[in-house]
Amino acid sequence: MQLKSTVSGFLAAAGGVIAAGTAFAQESSDGITGLEIIGAPTPGGVNFQPAVTGVAQNTFALDNMVLWIISIIVLFVVGLLGYVILRFNQRANKTPATFTHHSTLEVAWTILPIVILVFIGAFSLPVLFNQQEIPEGDIHIKATGNQWYWSYEYIGTDIAFDSFMLGRNALEENGYSQDEYLLATDTAIVLPSGKDIVVRVTASDVIHSWAIPAFGVKQDGVPGRTAELWFNVDPGKEGIYFGQCSELCGKDHAYMPITVKIVTQEEYEAWLGRQASLDAETSIQVASSN
Repeated sequence: MQLKSTVSGFLAAAGGVIAAGTAFAQESSDGITGLEIIGAPTPGGVNFQPAVTGVAQNTFALDNMVLWIISIIVLFVVGLLGYVILRFNQRANKTPATFTHHSTLEVAWTILPIVILVFIGAFSLPVLFNQQEIPEGDIHIKATGNQWYWSYEYIGTDIAFDSFMLGRNALEENGYSQDEYLLATDTAIVLPSGKDIVVRVTASDVIHSWAIPAFGVKQDGVPGRTAELWFNVDPGKEGIYFGQCSELCGKDHAYMPITVKIVTQEEYEAWLGRQASLDAETSIQVASSN
């Protein structure tokens, strides 16, 4: 018997109202409170969210390195253009040169870009391999994109649920503020820190994309196919992290966020126990009704 979270109605594009029963179901099946919101967008922010996984740290470091390289190149090219404009305009250089080749310069501007690209590649390939070489994993989750919500299954267990965006009137009931509108969901993924998490991403209808910026992960979910991503949140970084479907998937694309709660191993085991108890209660109720 799978444990399913329920919603009383479809969430409209404007963020529609989620029934109060759903909020209480989230509280009874979750029971995790007091977590700090760490991975969330910042109003007016221009930088990345805090990197809390090795994958994110390596990716962000590579991005910063490439940013410095391209900034230096841009400044060099702009300076060179300015020098040419001032030094070789018609007024300053009344008698233009007639040569057509300069072998030294041509060799230099061919070799130098190759050296720069090889340098960038030497750092980027290990980062790419680290992302794409999926470990065996301590916990495996299947994430299925639907129009317009996510479904999750904890592989090897009976835990499964759908995750819908919370309407404005249900945020406080679930421990969020109005600042988390469009970010928070009625049911969150709960995972422990310090463990290799493997997420198998797919979709039931159109292409979706599962992305958590603070984890440095993003993977398209294609109907009929399964792709994988992985992450390991650093111990001490327990908190709430938000993500979003990052592939245009229809009119309510903006209303299918992702919420992940990272907890300690002890809290995770306690959460698993609560899910097992709730699943048993559900099974008894179903049997009694039959």
